[in-house]
Amino acid sequence: MPGVKGLNESEGEEMDQETAESDKSSNDDTDSSSGSGSEDDSSSEMDEESCDKRRNECLQQMAELERQFVHMKEQLYEERSSQVESRLEEVKIGVALEYTQPLEELHQNLKNRLEVSDILKDLRLVNIKHMHEAENQASKQNLESEKALLWDSIKCDLEDKIRRLEEDRNSVDITSDLWNEQVNHKRNKRKADPHSLGKRKKPVTVSDILSFEFFFFYAFKL
Repeated sequence: MPGVKGLNESEGEEMDQETAESDKSSNDDTDSSSGSGSEDDSSSEMDEESCDKRRNECLQQMAELERQFVHMKEQLYEERSSQVESRLEEVKIGVALEYTQPLEELHQNLKNRLEVSDILKDLRLVNIKHMHEAENQASKQNLESEKALLWDSIKCDLEDKIRRLEEDRNSVDITSDLWNEQVNHKRNKRKADPHSLGKRKKPVTVSDILSFEFFFFYAFKL
């Protein structure tokens, strides 16, 4: 029976060895699981720290950017304000482009308008001069025409009077005897009246009348 007992002992040893190995493997598994849990905890803590650090860095960057923005905004405001003040000063003293360029255009427009006005004035003066000369010439022509008509009318009247006087003279020649008798009668009457000596008048003859008419005619003509 010693062989059976040895066999049983060897089998028991093998079972004990297997149990020990299984216990060891279970312990190893337990140790590995506990180790992995601790590693997970440490990694989560590292992630939170990195997030906090990253967040703080972002906040700092945002604060820095905001500070730079405010600084640049103030600087831009100061530059714009100085530019506006300098432009206002240039406008006040009359050297700003916003002032000089429109002013130059206004001066050029004024110069052009003055030139056009001078040309228009000269043309109007020439036109008025021509109108005056035309009216003066028309008045002279009208005067000459009226003088010619009046001259013709007076000439006709004088010729008619001369003709009538010649007819009267012919009739006087026919009745000269009667005329002489009347003249002699008047002379005798004046001789008889001593008061009428200083009041003699020269008798009017046809030649005197004709001379007066021709004198008036030529005087009017001149």
